[in-house]
Amino acid sequence: MVTGDRLIQVQHVKKHYNHGAIKALDDVSVDINKGDVMVVIGPSGSGKSTLLRSLNLLEEPTEGSILFDGVDITQKYTVTPEGKKVKLDINIHRQKMGMVFQHFNLFPHKTILQNMTIAPIKVKGMDKAQAEEKARALLARVGLEDRADAYPIQLSGGQKQRIAIVRALMMEPEVMLFDEPTSALDPEMVGEVLEVMKELAASGMTMVVVTHEMGFAREVGNRVLFMADGRLLEEGPPQQIFGNPQNPRLQDFLSKVL
Repeated sequence: MVTGDRLIQVQHVKKHYNHGAIKALDDVSVDINKGDVMVVIGPSGSGKSTLLRSLNLLEEPTEGSILFDGVDITQKYTVTPEGKKVKLDINIHRQKMGMVFQHFNLFPHKTILQNMTIAPIKVKGMDKAQAEEKARALLARVGLEDRADAYPIQLSGGQKQRIAIVRALMMEPEVMLFDEPTSALDPEMVGEVLEVMKELAASGMTMVVVTHEMGFAREVGNRVLFMADGRLLEEGPPQQIFGNPQNPRLQDFLSKVL
């Protein structure tokens, strides 16, 4: 069972390719607590996105376990409180995890309102009118209430990414996973997306964010993880990671990006 406020426990996770020749993740262990804004930084190819995508099994670990709400989602079966062995339905757990990618993955032939309501209606059985009311409220929260009937092609990249965030929120997730959400955006659009993420963090949402935005990591994160070569080399609060880094790889990385 989950003890304290732990929401996700990553235990000795490895992800290998080519029969172990490539170690995308090399024995990574970390706890993610409720309310954490955990920011994962590191050079390209360090395993950041692989770790994030492992949290909802978009990448299946080669070894190790990932406990979400106390359930090891890497196992094919789980045991109910009554002691009954049942097949694990990963989709039930994925519903509790909102995911925002670099590219917005909106359905081009559906309006923004349709993009936002399709999953809650089909997956959660939400009433259409209720779903639309909720979607409009979320659009208002990110300043896009006037775009409900627009199509994705009519929106800027920053607007699409804000839509992708509130679309994930429609499912009322317990945690939001962000995989470099601003890296595909023009520089002038980055700020508007980060602003939405800051507001989300302030509301108490548990977030795991892979990003190159060091200002966001420093200002909004309460925990920063530094990864390189598939390993977690250092973690701590932002003031420690940025103000007093211990690992030589981290010192070198920061000297190049700050």
